[in-house]
Amino acid sequence: MDVFEAMDTCTAMRYFKEDPVPREVLEKLIYAATRASNPGNSQGWAFLVIDDPQVKQIVGDKVLQGMAPFFANRPPGQDGVEERMLQGAEHLAKNFAKVPAWIVGMARKVYPPHDPQESFMHSTIYPAAQNMIVAARAMGVGTCFTTFPGHAEPEIRELCNVPEDLHMFVYVAVGYPQRRFMPVKRKPMEEVLTWNRF
Repeated sequence: MDVFEAMDTCTAMRYFKEDPVPREVLEKLIYAATRASNPGNSQGWAFLVIDDPQVKQIVGDKVLQGMAPFFANRPPGQDGVEERMLQGAEHLAKNFAKVPAWIVGMARKVYPPHDPQESFMHSTIYPAAQNMIVAARAMGVGTCFTTFPGHAEPEIRELCNVPEDLHMFVYVAVGYPQRRFMPVKRKPMEEVLTWNRF
């Protein structure tokens, strides 16, 4: 698949089949992530793949506990697109353990070596995560960035023995999609592009 076609149709996928994603596919996604630009080629990233059903269930229970008040009291979406997104988010949270795999993108505060800065952790892990989801789309695998596993960070750290120097930034649901990939909806170029000066 052409990279532009992958980017044009890399919609967030919140509904997954329960079929497992083979480990060689997940490894290929991590490979794609590690091709990303990063500050000074410091490569301060690390990736945790969670596909153990027991771990997913424990983490998922904690996630749902943390998100339940929001789902119980949320206002309706302002339009059809936002409402579908909110419904999808609730479905994803309630079916956390059924998602075939979760990838946690993490980074270490290692750059620059003489004075490590937090901002460089962000510029390390986010390009890597974007590479990963575009690669997944090219392989017919669905993904979704989400923040709500942050409710279970202590549980993830304990269950998965995550070192303290790894900072968790990105949580990606991964699986074969139940729904079709659709074109992404973005602002027209002329609304975001300026040549030379505003």
